[in-house]
Amino acid sequence: MIRSEASRRRAVVILQILSIAAAYYVSGRVGLLRQVNVEGSIVTPLWPPTGIALTALLCLGFRIWPGIAVGALLTVISISGGPTLSGLGIAAGSTLAPLCSYLALRAVGFRAELDRLRDGVVLVFLGAMGGMLISATSGAGVLLLTGDLPGSKFWSVWSAWWAGDAMGVLMVTPLLLVLRRARVPRLTDPWMESAALAVVAAGATVVATRSPLSMIYLLFPVIIWAALRFQLAGSAPCALMMSVMAIVAGTDGVGPFADHSVLEVMLNLSILNGCVALTALLLAAIVTEHNNIRHKTELACDELAALVEELAPRQARQDRAAELRNGREPA
Repeated sequence: MIRSEASRRRAVVILQILSIAAAYYVSGRVGLLRQVNVEGSIVTPLWPPTGIALTALLCLGFRIWPGIAVGALLTVISISGGPTLSGLGIAAGSTLAPLCSYLALRAVGFRAELDRLRDGVVLVFLGAMGGMLISATSGAGVLLLTGDLPGSKFWSVWSAWWAGDAMGVLMVTPLLLVLRRARVPRLTDPWMESAALAVVAAGATVVATRSPLSMIYLLFPVIIWAALRFQLAGSAPCALMMSVMAIVAGTDGVGPFADHSVLEVMLNLSILNGCVALTALLLAAIVTEHNNIRHKTELACDELAALVEELAPRQARQDRAAELRNGREPA
C-alpha cells in the first residue's frame, strides 16, 4: 500500500512536470507570433511562459522546476533550429529567473490570493521586475559572449528582453491565479455589468490602439472600472486583452505606433503594458483588501452583538436570584 501510494505520487509529479513543459512550449510559440527583431536578436513585447512558470511554482511548488527547464529548452531549440551552447545558456537563465522570483516571493510571505496590497507590490517588484533581471542578463550576456550580439547593442536587447519577460509575469500570473479560484457562475452575479464591461473594454481598446489620434488614455477608465467593481477577476482579463491588442497594433505599426522605429515601439509598448498591469493589479489588490477588512469588521460586530444578547438574559437571571436571596421581591 505504501509503495503504491508513493508510485501514485511520483506519477502525479511526472505528469505535472510534463504538463508544465508543454504549457511553456505552447505559450512560447504563441508569444513568438508577435516577435520583434531588435538588433538582430528575437524578442517579444510579452513573453507568456514567464507568467506560466511562476504561477506553476506558486501553485505546485519547487518540485516542478524540471518542467520549466524542459519547456525553455524546447522553445529555444525551436527558435535556433537545434541545440546549441548559447541555447543551453539562455534556457538555463529562463529557468533560473522564475525560480528566483518564486523564492523571493515565498521569503516575504506572498499570498497567491492577491488579497493584500503588499502581495501586489511584491509581485510587481520582486516577481516581475526583479526576478526577470536574471533571464534578460543571462540571455543577452550569452549572445554577447558568443559574438551573436555586438557590445554596443547589448543594452537595447537587454532592456527589450527584460520588458517582455516582466510583462509576462505582470499580465499572465494574476490571470492564472484568478482562474485557479474560479467558481461556477451564479444567477445572482452581475451579468449585465460584466457584459457591458467586456463590450466597453473591447471597443475602447480597439479605438485606443488603432486610432491615429493617440487616445491610449481611454484604457485606464476601463481598467479602473474593472478593478473597482470586479477586483482582479475583472481587471486581469481586461489588462491581458489590452496588452495583446496593443502588441498587435504595435507590431503592425498602426495607430499611435505608426511611423516609429522598432525600439520606439518596444519602449512605448513596455511603458503602456506596465502602466496597465500596475493599475489593474494594485488597484484590485487595494479594493480586495478594503473589502476583506470591512467583512472582518462586520463579522466582529455580529459576534459582539450575539455575545451581548447572550449575556444580557444571564445577567438578568443573576440579578433576580440575588434579590430572592436577600428576601426582596424582584423588581
